[in-house]
Amino acid sequence: MRHNSRLAELGMDLDLRDAGDRTKEVSTDPIPANDERIAISTKTIVPEALAPERDTGHDEPQLDHFVEKDGLLFAGTHLIVDLWEASGLDDLARVEKALRDATAAAGATLLNIDLHHFSPNGGVSGVAVLAESHISIHTWPECGYAAVDIFMCGSARPHEAIRVLREAFSPERVQLAEHKRGLMPC
Repeated sequence: MRHNSRLAELGMDLDLRDAGDRTKEVSTDPIPANDERIAISTKTIVPEALAPERDTGHDEPQLDHFVEKDGLLFAGTHLIVDLWEASGLDDLARVEKALRDATAAAGATLLNIDLHHFSPNGGVSGVAVLAESHISIHTWPECGYAAVDIFMCGSARPHEAIRVLREAFSPERVQLAEHKRGLMPC
């Protein structure tokens, strides 16, 4: 089977051979709340090293990809976008174009796109792998619904991608949740 060299460039070694000998049966029974295998921590952990430094040729080293904005230091912005009463969600070419255009609008760097078209309902699932992180999409055309995750770090502008999604799929309603990933004190 062909090895995906783009993923290898990212340091992801995906073993694409038959998973037969690597699979095992797992229980789908709910785990009781008092199960000793579950540990819930309420301790806040702040790492000592914020991010690796990189040499920019300037006197002051730069933190690699961490964002400092409005008095916050964080790894990136994660937008969770729900598109309701949207159209074109079963159109593979439209979904790919939307991912490409959203990446460009956000000022991000596209590394790879991988999409899968399901049948019989025609839903599409896929991801645009970016140098700055990713945009993923899962569509349910029979419900007019799409779930989109936009996670970007560095100087990318993830909110700009939402405009492109609106233009591509013409949703009647858009729900947005925003999360700062890797939030650290300045």
